Amino acid sequence: MTRIWLVVGVKEKYIASCSWGKDSTAMILMLIEKKYPLDEVIFYDTGMEFKAVYDVRDKIIPVLEENNIKYTELKPENPFWIDMLIREKKKRTGEIVYGDGYCGGTCRWHTFKKQAICNKYTKDSIVYVGIASDETKRLQKLDYNKIAPLSEWNMSEKDCLDYCYKHDITWEEDGVDLYSILDRVSCWSCRNKNLKELKNMYLYLPKYWKMLKGLQSRIDEPMKGEGKSVFELEERFKREVENENKK
Repeated sequence: MTRIWLVVGVKEKYIASCSWGKDSTAMILMLIEKKYPLDEVIFYDTGMEFKAVYDVRDKIIPVLEENNIKYTELKPENPFWIDMLIREKKKRTGEIVYGDGYCGGTCRWHTFKKQAICNKYTKDSIVYVGIASDETKRLQKLDYNKIAPLSEWNMSEKDCLDYCYKHDITWEEDGVDLYSILDRVSCWSCRNKNLKELKNMYLYLPKYWKMLKGLQSRIDEPMKGEGKSVFELEERFKREVENENKK
């Protein structure tokens, strides 16, 4: 049965917010499959996504076109790397510094910019968001005009990934399934990646690891805190691999 939500004070325009990760991609395909109202799909492009994310986007856009669904990409005012490395800032002390550094943890400077741009674009619409049924904390924080259909359909994160695989949608780079080595396929430069994910990037995604080293060479603060710069982590991972090979 097709369910239509009516939100008081909001025009009946239905927009799906998509990152082209497993959850939001599964949500969009299921919205179409279940014939839910869907006028537009939006994607906020940081410019720092894995290539596999853009590949999935390019695979789904024709499906949107076939169903007369508008597709829109939103972008930051400045390229991500400009704000990260170059933009001039004046500290309270009067000192001039350049760039906001890594995004993640307690310093989510770009996350807030992304939210502001997306919220401004969708403020007069009903917004589908790809939050799975087992993401309870995120479900509790939904804004008044946001709907999480995956939760209603009882689709967990694993269910969403399985659904995408079943529909021949994969996130593959250099023969590696990203979801087999990463907990989340977020921006490749995200500071929130844990050490297991970073080690897997070092082992299986050398191109991105090289780019992480390039960023670290221009950012004074270690990516994962004191003693855990990308360069220090590389030495650590090398030792771990050597020890594993001795067993």
